[in-house]
Amino acid sequence: MSLDAPRGTGADLVEDWTAEPVVESSTPFEGIIFDVVRERVDLGAGGVVTRDFVTHPGAVAVLALRELDGSPHVLLIRQYRHASGGHVWELPAGLLDVDGEPPWEAAARELVEEVDLTADEWHVLADDVTSPGAFPETVRIFLARGLHEVAAADAHQRTAEELGIRPLWVSLDDAVDAALDGRISNSATLVGLLSAGLSRGRGWSTLRPHDAPWPAREAQRAQRS
Repeated sequence: MSLDAPRGTGADLVEDWTAEPVVESSTPFEGIIFDVVRERVDLGAGGVVTRDFVTHPGAVAVLALRELDGSPHVLLIRQYRHASGGHVWELPAGLLDVDGEPPWEAAARELVEEVDLTADEWHVLADDVTSPGAFPETVRIFLARGLHEVAAADAHQRTAEELGIRPLWVSLDDAVDAALDGRISNSATLVGLLSAGLSRGRGWSTLRPHDAPWPAREAQRAQRS
């Protein structure tokens, strides 16, 4: 079928976030951050199937960028992630767990809380659905520029895993190389770095407004409301 599939263009690559009818729904597990949901879904000719998936409030990540020595540098942080069993390099990030808080404001809050920075300029860099088949966490990656340090008196008091955060400025080219070399492996950071590398090569013309529509998240929220 693949070789005989019709040809298309980029204009055809629009995702349809219309859910199929749910026949039955239950929640076998309720957790601190996420739940496990089991639903029977009517796929029409495909029959009624049972699918388990993890619900999640969604998240934001920030690719903070500044010029150092004449080249763009991105701020990465090394943080312990117990579920993954180790310390990983990633972008500053956090949950969309404040009711009514716009995603870009959540991103600005996380930038302050994790690395003591604010930014004058915000754009949407990329959107990511972590694993559409089982873990449909929606993550929006922002590009933050025009950076400023938070005054010491206003710095966030970090605890738990955040207390051990190690920040590091790395050239965007080196960070992209690390991603392609397999030294960075978490989804949002990969999406952010590779998108930034491509967007930079196009003069940042691909950037979207900080409050651009987010169809995947909007559809999930509507479905779960």
